[in-house]
Amino acid sequence: SAALASYERAVKAEPTSYPALWKAAREAVDLGEFERIPETRASLYGRATDYARRAVAANSGDAEGHFQLSRAVGRTALAASPRDRVKYALEVRDEALKALQLQPRHPGALHVLGVWNAEVMRLNGFSRAVAKAFLGGQVLGSASWAEAIRYLELSVAAEPNRLVHHLDLARVYRDAGRRTEARTAYQAALRAPLQDANDDRYRKSADEELTKLR
Repeated sequence: SAALASYERAVKAEPTSYPALWKAAREAVDLGEFERIPETRASLYGRATDYARRAVAANSGDAEGHFQLSRAVGRTALAASPRDRVKYALEVRDEALKALQLQPRHPGALHVLGVWNAEVMRLNGFSRAVAKAFLGGQVLGSASWAEAIRYLELSVAAEPNRLVHHLDLARVYRDAGRRTEARTAYQAALRAPLQDANDDRYRKSADEELTKLR
């Protein structure tokens, strides 16, 4: 929260500062992810999305702004109902792909695309059919568990010490029915160092989910 407040002061002093904008977006998403009050969480994600859009407008040629926009919109989608998620799906994918065009091994963008494929596969068939028929979501048909695994394995390879990459890869292995690989990925998450804002919470989730998997 102190970091977000500092970046927001920087944005207020210099409204087109690209570093301040994308970093403010990053901190707002980190705070929102485990916020229990829905209204506060929605406000944080809204601020994050606004800052990320402004960051892209300030510098569309750098990957970080596009990644933070895909992340902010993606978190907004995950907090929504399954049927509402499809409204955000196309922008999440497009912004992550733009980040990869600029930085082909961007770990965060690879992660976003892995989770994107997984979340589309987790939608029920009716929601996917409605999205493809009425919401311009034909691209959802390209999603697969194989692509979810591929992208998340690439994110792990790019940043092997990042706990959240291992955790989301474990979840995808689990949901794809690959329990042995899921256990290995959960164990890797538990061994990963704590270095990001929410890593202590991620580690707790990994421990709880691994116990259930057993």
